Amino acid sequence: MTNIGFIGLGTMGRLMAGHLLAAGHRVLLHDVAPIAPELMSAGGIACTSASKVAEQADAVIIMVPDTPHVEAVLFGKEGVASGISKGKIVVDMSSISPLATKEFAKKIEALGADYLDAPVSGGEVGAKAASLTIMVGGPERAFGTMKPIFDKMGKNVTHVGANGDGQTTKVANQIIVALTIEAVSEALLFASKAGANPALVRKALMGGFASSRILEVHGERMVKRNFDPGFRIELHQKDLNLALEGARALGLSLPSTAVAQQLFSSCTAHGGKAWDHSAMVRALELMAGHEIARA
Repeated sequence: MTNIGFIGLGTMGRLMAGHLLAAGHRVLLHDVAPIAPELMSAGGIACTSASKVAEQADAVIIMVPDTPHVEAVLFGKEGVASGISKGKIVVDMSSISPLATKEFAKKIEALGADYLDAPVSGGEVGAKAASLTIMVGGPERAFGTMKPIFDKMGKNVTHVGANGDGQTTKVANQIIVALTIEAVSEALLFASKAGANPALVRKALMGGFASSRILEVHGERMVKRNFDPGFRIELHQKDLNLALEGARALGLSLPSTAVAQQLFSSCTAHGGKAWDHSAMVRALELMAGHEIARA
């Protein structure tokens, strides 16, 4: 597969598209903002609309913030649907509603194209290193076709089932990430309030059963007071909204997820919607009247 379309060239998309260009693919680019010069100098081809991308590409990758943005890219004026044709593949790598994904897939398949939902985990660091985890839902045949493309952007690529299952897996991922951030926040806050050195506590815990990537990466952010985004709180709030909305539809209770969402909401109320999601600890610090000691 030579011709790849890439729509949505923000923090993540710009890096992901860059890997495809570096691998020698002909990459057709479209974004609402000006396309990064480094993508153009690497051989990217700018297109004036999503429709133009779909007309020329064998597969179209979408990487935009939320469900309404994906819908607009697919079915809005000069959207992908108006340019797609039989035998092509549409791949949504955004993190959006599993229920909406199933409806989008039906509409694209009615046009003769395949649809994959393939959200990612790993953030900007993973996008830069081409080490993203990619969770894919949709036809196995289309997954097989796209697997070599996914491998240019990620290291852990899994076909998890039918359309919508990729997005469901991503929502589950975001639940685990949020609750682990909350656990690390509470543990380091407890240690700091008790008079222990939180940086040394974190170092000790890294060698035991409590060790995790979040303790390693976000625990370090907490003790160094570095909350410049990687992954913004407002985006994690969006993902937890998907979890809570889905749970209501399924008749499930997700009490810990609801608490994590309230902590993110507290951060947002204090001007922190653009903070890194590790800054959840600041909501707990406000309640405790104590700030984790800086390393």
